[in-house]
Amino acid sequence: MSSSQQPTADDADIAEHLQLSAFKGKFEVTDFVGSVSERLIAKSKADPGPFDPKPFIRTFEAAVDKLIAIRKDVQTKTEQMEKSVRVAEREYSKKMAALSREFDTVANSFSGMESRMNVVSSTAVRIGDQLETVHIERQRAQAAYDLIDYYNQFSKGDTSNLDTLRKEGRAGRRKVAVILRRLTTVAREVDLPNSDKTRETIDKYCEKFEKEMLNLFDRCYRKGDPKMMHHCAQTLLEFNGGASCVQVYVNQHDFFINNVRETRAAEDIQLWNALGDPDASPPKTELVDTETQIVKAVFPNPPVVMQVFLQRVFAQSIQQYMEQLLHRGAEVSDLGYLRILQLVHIQASLLVEDLKAHELPMASARTPYEAAEFRRSITGAAPVTISTPAAISTMLETAMEELFVPYTEGQRYLERESRSLTGLYQSLLAAFGRYHKSQRGKGSTMFDRMAQAATAALTRFGLLNRDSDRATEKQNEEPVREEDGVLSVDVAERIMKWHAEAIGRCVELSPTNDVPKSTFALLKVLSETLGQSYVEMALETAQSRLDAIDSKSEPALHILSVVKAVDLICHLWQQYINIALLPLASSSVTTRREMVQFNTQTINRIESATNNVLQRMADSIVGWLSLQLTKQKKADFKPRNDDISFARVNTEPCVACCETLEKVRDAAKESLSGKNLEVFLTEIGVAFHSLLLEHLRKFPVSATGGLMLAKYDIKSYQDAITTFGIPALQERFEFIRQLGQIFLIQPEVLKSFITSNYLGRIEPSLLKPYIALRSDWGQFEKGFNDRGNTAGGVGLKDRFGRLSVMMKELEGLRPMEVCPAYRVGSQPGFSMPSMPSMAGRGFGGGSAQNGS
Repeated sequence: MSSSQQPTADDADIAEHLQLSAFKGKFEVTDFVGSVSERLIAKSKADPGPFDPKPFIRTFEAAVDKLIAIRKDVQTKTEQMEKSVRVAEREYSKKMAALSREFDTVANSFSGMESRMNVVSSTAVRIGDQLETVHIERQRAQAAYDLIDYYNQFSKGDTSNLDTLRKEGRAGRRKVAVILRRLTTVAREVDLPNSDKTRETIDKYCEKFEKEMLNLFDRCYRKGDPKMMHHCAQTLLEFNGGASCVQVYVNQHDFFINNVRETRAAEDIQLWNALGDPDASPPKTELVDTETQIVKAVFPNPPVVMQVFLQRVFAQSIQQYMEQLLHRGAEVSDLGYLRILQLVHIQASLLVEDLKAHELPMASARTPYEAAEFRRSITGAAPVTISTPAAISTMLETAMEELFVPYTEGQRYLERESRSLTGLYQSLLAAFGRYHKSQRGKGSTMFDRMAQAATAALTRFGLLNRDSDRATEKQNEEPVREEDGVLSVDVAERIMKWHAEAIGRCVELSPTNDVPKSTFALLKVLSETLGQSYVEMALETAQSRLDAIDSKSEPALHILSVVKAVDLICHLWQQYINIALLPLASSSVTTRREMVQFNTQTINRIESATNNVLQRMADSIVGWLSLQLTKQKKADFKPRNDDISFARVNTEPCVACCETLEKVRDAAKESLSGKNLEVFLTEIGVAFHSLLLEHLRKFPVSATGGLMLAKYDIKSYQDAITTFGIPALQERFEFIRQLGQIFLIQPEVLKSFITSNYLGRIEPSLLKPYIALRSDWGQFEKGFNDRGNTAGGVGLKDRFGRLSVMMKELEGLRPMEVCPAYRVGSQPGFSMPSMPSMAGRGFGGGSAQNGS
């Protein structure tokens, strides 16, 4: 097919798809081809014959020819439009260049105009300054002329002009006030004949004018006319600074008049029934809020007036009421005095914070001339000072500080707080001290020394008097009771509660920089009371009781309850120090370090005393066990009548020792816990183990006796120690059990038995002292000895020493470390803060190692 062929009938169908408008917008080639061949496809499907491609070829050749023609037309139009755009751009550039030149011309014109205007304005400013200078000079000249004229009139005794001006109303009175102030200044400077008489005349007139204005202000104050009050205050401010007007306002205020008439502080029953919640309190801020509005409306300088008013409130009302409260509190007790002082400080602080919300801005005059007059009037008034921003807040802080200086400066407060705590603690622990003193008899004890020191301190502070002496004598006459000398956690909590209240007052009343030192001082008071006068006194009594017990008496296990109380009290004490006291000293690294060191020394001293008590208790228990073992009879393990022996089962020393061990276990678990319990029971178990090793070397054993020893006595010992729950002790007494088996084993298997298990871990020769106690030892001794005895004439006891010394060679036994010292505050279930630690050692006599 060629493009020269005539168009077919189908060309008309596709003409609509070959319009230029069909290619505008979104164009898809697939859609275009589909629309062009749509009818051809339909005809091809309708024709039953084979597919004929010719209609498709003709149609698409015609479409291509048409598209080529359209492209040429579009290209032609595009070229024409591009030429038009280029021409338009050249025209636009020419127009913009012309406009730019015109704008430059206009800008230059405006610049020239501005320069000329600046020259003119500078000239106008200079002329204005000159005119203002001339005007001011003219005013000064006119004022000087008027002053000279008025001065001459006063020198002649003529005041008619001023009288007339004064009667003209508010404006006239203000002018008179300014003139009189200036005349007063001039009169002091003039030195002419008759000037003294003129000055006296002017002063009398000024005094008369001031009295009239003050009387007018007082009348308006009573009538409640704030506008006239403002006029009087403004006039007096311009006359002499307005100090007299402010004084009249403050002195005549109902608040001060009513407070002078009332006497409230001493008779408030509700206040003295509960010192912590007094019924009366410092003035409330509702009054100040009202006065602020009045002062702002009446006075031209409200901050100055509010300062005078509030200073009067603090100096008269609050201070007088505070003195009454403190005097009444001091009559009750030192604690009542301190509680009232803290309460007053809290209320005063709240009052100051509320009053700061009423800070007033400094009033400004409306014109420069009025501002100059106002500054001159203020400068000329000596009693009144210019108020600065936040002047009321500064004045309130100063007044607050001055209010409490007489009670807190230096060491006054801290000495009184220490005196109060010392007196309270001495009263609380009086019965406790008398009980322990009676238990130890007369002599110089720790309590005696503490009582003497406390008495000297109280005497120095002036606390002791005849009444307290009689009270002390009355207490000494009362009989002591057993419960008075018991350590109590409740008492310790009361001691720390009172101390915490004192610390709260210390933080409230002491300067911030002095809080660490004050806290340390009160910590010493607490340590002296809770440590020396309470805990250590009980430990000293317990030590004395243990020392007084006869070595042949049963151990006083109830004394262990003292250790339990010490543990609980010290734990609570250390928690209190770490949580409440040490954070207060965080601002002073030196003081905090000294507090930690002091507390460490105190706890080390208590640990050492507790260590001594437990060591003495352990010695008493071991001594009692040793005494029971000495009651063992020679024939207990070599009985003559086997039936009677078997009926007896355990020997009497075994029964006594097991009962003692059970009592020790129960008492220790009741009074000790954690590592302390383990150390104490380990000490008892190890010592009893050594006693048994030595004990079994002393008695001959028959076949029947060996059965009694191994099956009953040793088994009972082992069972009693097993209840301690300490694995190391269980292994040691398992060795004792196997050692007892050598009395039951047949001679022919004895050698193999002692070379196995625990016994096999030591030399067989070390077991010979025990094997030699068998009743049949002579029958197999020769065959048992594989090696000759090279140390003739020397006994086995002397050759090998105590077997307990050789126990360290038992490889399978857990090595028994030396028992560490007792640790206070080791209660289970508590997360204990950092505590002073002790060096690892046995009970009693070891040196303490300070912890951090």
